Amino acid sequence: LGADGIYYPNLVSTDEEPHYGKYGMIRKTYLKEHRSAMYSLYMLEDRLTEHLNTVDDEAQERMDILVRQMMEKQGVTEELKARDQMVWVGAVNNIRNAAEEIVLKELVYI
Repeated sequence: LGADGIYYPNLVSTDEEPHYGKYGMIRKTYLKEHRSAMYSLYMLEDRLTEHLNTVDDEAQERMDILVRQMMEKQGVTEELKARDQMVWVGAVNNIRNAAEEIVLKELVYI
């Protein structure tokens, strides 16, 4: 509350360092283009960097877990890599693409 009786936003920065990567940047673009009210709220409350860091960390962790689980389930092992490298590369690429679709749908585009 200011001296003139008007409420002003508290624009003090929390100074959290942005360390977000790919998924944080995708989330930021999504918020700007499709959830502008939520984006503005995060900006006004100075929580955008914290939110993007959190989303990126969670997405990276979820990607690692999903890729590992899918590789085990589909039998993509180091033995396959040694036996037929091209088949292994194709399988890992398919797994990564599928896992990324899941992560984007569950954590980024919500």
